Amino acid sequence: MIAGIGIDLIDVERVEDRVSSGNGFREYVFSAHEIEYCEAMTNKYQHYAARFSAKEAFLKALGTGWIGDIKFNEIEVRQDGSTRPEIQLYGDTLNHYTNLNFGKISLSLTHIKHVAAAIVIIEQS
Repeated sequence: MIAGIGIDLIDVERVEDRVSSGNGFREYVFSAHEIEYCEAMTNKYQHYAARFSAKEAFLKALGTGWIGDIKFNEIEVRQDGSTRPEIQLYGDTLNHYTNLNFGKISLSLTHIKHVAAAIVIIEQS
């Protein structure tokens, strides 16, 4: 049974401006793994934007929004062996999610030159 659905759409240039500003935004929002992944890509800001969109969609699907014990860089987008994106949670964010007793998280990402989007579905456990 579906517990929550979230969708987000973002302008790639908006994320590029924030990531390239050098004010710590990149490290605040993205995990070390995500930074390494995006920096290795030709169109890295599209990948950053897709991951940012996934984090926003996850928070919408969660139903609580962004609250104090959730950290953006503890919501990590990873690719499994078949390049399917998945969300991995860590730290306080994982604890919060576990306490809500939710189950599987499904993620779909897309991006083009100027726009990135994500949809997240959270299942009841």
